[in-house]
Amino acid sequence: MAFAFRAIDHVQLAAPKGSEDAARKFFRDLLGFKEAEKPETLKKRGGVWFAFGNCRVHIGIEEPFSPAKKAHPAFEVENLEELKRRLTENGVHVIEDDKLPGAKRFYADDPFGNRLEFLEWVRE
Repeated sequence: MAFAFRAIDHVQLAAPKGSEDAARKFFRDLLGFKEAEKPETLKKRGGVWFAFGNCRVHIGIEEPFSPAKKAHPAFEVENLEELKRRLTENGVHVIEDDKLPGAKRFYADDPFGNRLEFLEWVRE
């Protein structure tokens, strides 16, 4: 094969127009992602970008907006219980799921109703 995949560069989630501050409050302030600078040529489209480690999450403006209820990114987390506590203390509803062998996980929605999965692999 003449090509090879290296990684996922970024995940894009949709949000309604004017939602950048809500995205910052959730992804930056609550989850602890760093805000990443968007290129000048893309700033006029709205939205906001975030990063953690080598991963990036782009919040893009979509009109009309419809949240992703099934499709979702899954974030591997260290100390999942602490994240769950932080989210619930800040009014975010979490949905427990024990159907993936070898992992603890839960789902939550971002402020726009997009489904997010958070998981921690159980190492024995």
